[in-house]
Amino acid sequence: MGKIITVCNQKGGTGKTTSAINIATYLAISGKKVVLVDLDPQANATSGIGLNKHSVTKSTYHVLLEEAELKDILLSTAVPNLSLAPSNLDLTGAEVELVGALGREYRLKRALQKEKGNFDFFIIDSPPSLSLLTINGLCAADSVIIPVQCEYYALEGLTQLSNTVKLVRDNLNPNLAIEGVLLTMADYRTNLTKEVIEEARNYFKEKVYQTVIPRNIRLTESPSYGKPIALYDKESLGAQKYEELCKEILGGNP
Repeated sequence: MGKIITVCNQKGGTGKTTSAINIATYLAISGKKVVLVDLDPQANATSGIGLNKHSVTKSTYHVLLEEAELKDILLSTAVPNLSLAPSNLDLTGAEVELVGALGREYRLKRALQKEKGNFDFFIIDSPPSLSLLTINGLCAADSVIIPVQCEYYALEGLTQLSNTVKLVRDNLNPNLAIEGVLLTMADYRTNLTKEVIEEARNYFKEKVYQTVIPRNIRLTESPSYGKPIALYDKESLGAQKYEELCKEILGGNP
């Protein structure tokens, strides 16, 4: 049965979408059958993996409104073993349309459960907000990866997200676990980066991945070319680090 992991932080600019794309890519490269689920109306995961979000006709919006099955919207990507459940701007309307719907928090979960036997991993890129879309991602997930940028207010946001995970666990999804905390955008020339890494490890202990994602120009460039880092520049430091991270994730999910 496939494992569902949501990449989530309600704070923007944490490297969330970059991480979702590259984790999904390296899991697929390692031979796993993977679906990248774009749950963000900005559709950055869709364009970042190389598909035109403006030409998407069936998206996660149609799945949430139960107008399409997940298997009907899946698109193939340039990465073997990696499929995409795309997003587009239609998704912005989903929250309003679902306001009065019964069991609205579980729409994505029901859709993914039907396909769980056909894939090894589902990686969900959720919006940078605490919206109904994000709650759908957390209710569908077995676990959550929390990307945290090595910056001043990062740990404050991390505490808020931990509280949200606890609320979801207590009220909606009792099995939700923290898969790991991923430190991103590290600049080892600054004391701040070292302090954030130390504080995160003190607070979350072994939940913090050993792999830390550095600031890397090739990682920043790759989405504008519609390529994961493995296809854009597999020799770059960013690529090496996401490959290491994937091995860590697989180490905990044999």
